[in-house]
Amino acid sequence: MKKLYILFIFIFTLASCAQAPSEEQITTTYFFIRHAEKDLSDPSNKNPTLTEEGKTRAQEWAKSLTETKVDLVFSTNYDRTLQTAEPIAKSQGIEVSLYDPRKLNDSDFQQKTKGKTSVVVGHSNTTPSFVNKIIGKEKYSSLDEKNYSTLYIIKVTGNIVTDMVLHIN
Repeated sequence: MKKLYILFIFIFTLASCAQAPSEEQITTTYFFIRHAEKDLSDPSNKNPTLTEEGKTRAQEWAKSLTETKVDLVFSTNYDRTLQTAEPIAKSQGIEVSLYDPRKLNDSDFQQKTKGKTSVVVGHSNTTPSFVNKIIGKEKYSSLDEKNYSTLYIIKVTGNIVTDMVLHIN
């Protein structure tokens, strides 16, 4: 009985010490990329697929993130962004979630991603705009149409937001 009592006290003490992290301790991480190279052979096509080079780049993005546990992968509902996002999601064993590029960083998105690591695949104009919304300032402008290699990394911990840009060729 005495051993059971001591075990109960130990478990109770351990449980009271194991508190959930406070809002200031929760870190949310975002990786933002633009879709890979798209097929430009038909200028009237508003929803082109990726070129072979683009498909290779999409696989490379997935490989570059294999050492990172990604919780969520987001894409706009276009062939080129979905084809870029799918290898990343597949390598992580998760599904691609769609987002509306007209609703950047809304409260639903913030709640869904809080405390998680997310990859967001967008476009030359929406990707920098989305990053700007999260960091709270107009820091980044639209990407050049030939730029498919920019990676934005954003970390949010409490009220502290850090951002970094890498160019992966």
